[in-house]
Amino acid sequence: MGKANFTEDFKRDAVLQITERGYPIAEVAARLGISKYSLYEWRKRYGKPAAVAHDDDQAAEVRQLRLP
Repeated sequence: MGKANFTEDFKRDAVLQITERGYPIAEVAARLGISKYSLYEWRKRYGKPAAVAHDDDQAAEVRQLRLP
């Protein structure tokens, strides 16, 4: 059995499910048929640091307030 190759988009979407949507890692891993270890590694690689996420939230709020 060979090693599965997942696209970058697939990995980012999997990480978004745990970082933004709040699903548990074990649940996402089981649903997608991947190991929890892989998901932890992808989170390190594709997850945003908390400070960056906070800055993104502030920028979104500013954009919303600027809309007519």
